[in-house]
Amino acid sequence: MADADIITGKLTSSGRLDKALAEATELSRERIKGLIAEGAVTVGKTVARSASAKVQGEERFAIVLPPPEPLAAKPQDIPLDVVFEDAHLVVVDKPAGMVVHPAAGNPDGTLVNALLHHCAGQLSGINGVARPGIVHRIDKDTSGLLVVAKSDAAHEGLARQFADHSITRRYLAVCAGHPNPPAGTIAGRLGRSDRDRKKMAVLPDDTSRGKHAVTHYETLKALTHASLIECRLETGRTHQVRVHCASIGHALLGDPVYGRTPKALRPLLEELGFARQALHAARLGFRHPISGESLDFCAEPPSDMRELIDQTAR
Repeated sequence: MADADIITGKLTSSGRLDKALAEATELSRERIKGLIAEGAVTVGKTVARSASAKVQGEERFAIVLPPPEPLAAKPQDIPLDVVFEDAHLVVVDKPAGMVVHPAAGNPDGTLVNALLHHCAGQLSGINGVARPGIVHRIDKDTSGLLVVAKSDAAHEGLARQFADHSITRRYLAVCAGHPNPPAGTIAGRLGRSDRDRKKMAVLPDDTSRGKHAVTHYETLKALTHASLIECRLETGRTHQVRVHCASIGHALLGDPVYGRTPKALRPLLEELGFARQALHAARLGFRHPISGESLDFCAEPPSDMRELIDQTAR
């Protein structure tokens, strides 16, 4: 096993110890709390015992940082379309058909497996485990942009932006029919369907179940029996775009769970072999969690979706 790293320095702010240490290092408060509980933090000449202990802001500190534990998932040499990468994060354009995280039924071949290989030796550990920091996901059969943290501090900074909905996320989708009005907002609570627990649904407003979700949509182009729309997310709930579009009678073409492809388009989808929801995460914007720089990325839809749009164009 590799030797532990030791982080030393001087606190520059007063108040709670965990908060002051987070500001003085690139560790998250949660990671620091865990290290304090393990007796790995010294302030002055005293081993810290409480994350909520008060400090004055001039104390010297030392943190014994053990090597990150290996993740159970194995690295796999899977090609990745990397849009941006630095020491703290990586932005990838995920292909349709790739699961983001290993789970039952998908133990390998996932984005995490690919990133473990791609980022070998570059992961400083998320909460003490050498793994990529997954802060958001897109469905297996949805293509497009994802940002992944490579360090604990980047993971916490990105998670904060997702929590306060300051991330820019725009999706391109091909939906059945022509929404009327052509642009609008869909809002409502999303949660597990009472009829099928494997599906999500828009729940009654008076329920306490589910989570509030908001999608703004705009028709970009009217197609034959379909429309190319852009969906801007205020929130990021499971299957949000798919469920919201279906709820207004304009399910996404090819969606095997929430959609019903118009009869007139079924032969075309069969001819094209298009058997997934027509959804692509086309734009992703956020503040760099370490430098504070504004970053904005765009990705064109993959060839299968471009061909679907071309073939249904009026």
